[in-house]
Amino acid sequence: MATSMYFGASKELILFSRYLRQHMTPAEKVLWEHIRNKSFGYKFRNQHALYKYVVDFFCFELLLFIEVDGSIHTLTEIALNDKDRESNLLSLGLHIIRFTNEEIFTNIEKVLADIKQIISEIETLKSFETNISY
Repeated sequence: MATSMYFGASKELILFSRYLRQHMTPAEKVLWEHIRNKSFGYKFRNQHALYKYVVDFFCFELLLFIEVDGSIHTLTEIALNDKDRESNLLSLGLHIIRFTNEEIFTNIEKVLADIKQIISEIETLKSFETNISY
């Protein structure tokens, strides 16, 4: 079950991600309603197992994951864990964008514009990499 889309995630983690899909936070639900069904031209998966983590949203085609952080992420221990987790995932060649619950609830238009912007940047990068001749 651990295919390249899961970057070696265990079967147990993949099953846990299914549980998390049924128990998304209110902020995750709001964002999911805006990014599902290829609304940005790319398929996003919610609560997706990657490596040894579950990320809130993941687009395999762009290698982009989106994290939605509640107030618990301001605690020192959690923030340090987030940094380590992010570093491990970035080392796999992934891109990340983070939002707080507050940003999603108070300014969803800016959140969506930021997602659109990072998608554009990744598309430009992919285009540049495709056009390099060796």
